[in-house]
Order: sequence, then structure tokens, then C-alpha cells
Amino acid sequence: MTSIVTLLTDGFADWETSLLNGAGRGFYKFDTAYASPGGRPVTSMGGMKVVPDLSFDAVDPANFDALVICGGSGWEGPEAPDLTDLARRFHDSGKLVAAICDGTIALARTGLLDDVPHTSNGAGYLDRTGYAGKRLYRDTPQAVTERGIVTAPGTSPVAFMSAVMRALGAADDQLAHYLGLHAAQFDGKAARAA
Repeated sequence: MTSIVTLLTDGFADWETSLLNGAGRGFYKFDTAYASPGGRPVTSMGGMKVVPDLSFDAVDPANFDALVICGGSGWEGPEAPDLTDLARRFHDSGKLVAAICDGTIALARTGLLDDVPHTSNGAGYLDRTGYAGKRLYRDTPQAVTERGIVTAPGTSPVAFMSAVMRALGAADDQLAHYLGLHAAQFDGKAARAA
């Protein structure tokens, strides 16, 4: 059975990984787990309180198929957790590493984005991390998948969910239908005020 662990910090962006975890668990029967620094409860931007399953230190790549880094304000400050060891252990084990929005800041700091095409919240957004991958940045609203790494801007939770599901081998008619349901609200046009 496919198993994913999502990393959350205080101020995590509720919407960025909820589609992935909801569809993964609800429709594809994935095992989903959540981790936080020290295993402490965290509160999202929207005020949702989450009691995680484990701490970052207890996350073992042997137990999961994917490491998902949810965005949020907790990755921006000087006290942001360092994911270098954890993310590299996942990647070196051939496991998927995925980050959305400010989660890409944490991933850029690990060095894993130095030599793979990737995206984030905009050109220059990751420059403050001091990473060496700027030449490989793709300025796109879609998720970018390359060599076991998925990245996406915070405005693209549906594309992120789709890319992670595909990378985990869950691309099927059900996924195509689900993506079509989300796309239908725009009818191929930009969103308009109701």
C-alpha cells in the first residue's frame, strides 16, 4: 500500500496538500501520516489545529513512499527546520520528495533543487535560500516533476496533487475524472468574480 508523510509547521497552508491527502486516502486508500517539529501540535493559517502522528526526527524513508513538504510561513524564518538530512535520505532511497509553495524554500535549502528543473512561487522566489539551481527554475503555474522531485507554486494544489499521484503510479481514469471536475469550474477561462 502506498504511504505518504506530510511535513507541517505552524502556519502551514491548509489548502496546499489537502487535495493530495484527501484523494490519496479517500479514493486510492493510501496511508497518510503527518509530522511536525518535535511532534508538537501545529496550527494552520486558517486556524486548523493538527496533532501530528510523529516528529520530523521519527520519519523514516523505509516506512513511506513519499515525503511531502506543505508550504506555510514556518519555512521562512531563521528558526525554520533544516530538512537536509531527511529530504536527502528520501531521495537517496529512491522515494518521492515533493514540495509546494514555501515548502520549496525548505527543499531549496537542502541542495536537491540545485540540479533539477523545478518551480516555486515565482522567478527569484528561491534566491534568498542561496541555492545553486536558479538556471533550472521554470516559471510555470503547473507542477514540475523531475528525477523523483515534484515542486509547485502555492496557487497550484490541484496540479501538485496530480503530479504527486502520477509520480506514485496512481495515474488512472479516476484521477483524470477528478482533475476534470476541478478544471470544470473555470470552463477553460480565467476565474471571474461571482
